[in-house]
Amino acid sequence: MQKTIIHLVVMLFALTLLAAGCAKKPVAEEPSMMEETPQVEIQQQEPVAVVEQQVDDAAAAREAAEAAARRAMGGLVRIHFDFDQYVLTATAKQTLANNAQLLKAAPAVKVQVEGHCDERGSDEYNLALGEKRALATKNYLVSLGVAADRMSVISYGEELPLDAVQSEAAWAKNRRAEFKARR
Repeated sequence: MQKTIIHLVVMLFALTLLAAGCAKKPVAEEPSMMEETPQVEIQQQEPVAVVEQQVDDAAAAREAAEAAARRAMGGLVRIHFDFDQYVLTATAKQTLANNAQLLKAAPAVKVQVEGHCDERGSDEYNLALGEKRALATKNYLVSLGVAADRMSVISYGEELPLDAVQSEAAWAKNRRAEFKARR
């Protein structure tokens, strides 16, 4: 019976040690909680990097838009019309197709379409014809996908000739539609 009591005491002692050993486990977990602290700091630093990247992206987008605007305004080509006409020629349509591509690549660019005439005809007639030429030009660009609200029209009639000489070659140069940047 003494052996049984001794075995019982030894078992109780072993259980007590085992229970005491389990109580120390949470202390071992504390270092792992400290390891998580740098992750919190990293997460707090990430928004700064994201904001910096967004600023860089916005600046790059602005630069690209400005470059497209410069290409558009520098690349827009005037078109010419036949005598006493505002109907677009095949050559004029091809030129306007190229202009439309430039304008679509630079959606912030706004243009004024100017209608011009040669010196033949009255001032009133030439102002009306210049407006019809500018409107025909604008409408064709709209049909190619350029937003109408990006373009305005004006007629200068015969007031701003490219070539002031009185010859058929000079008059042909003056029958035109041109593009100017506007704000």
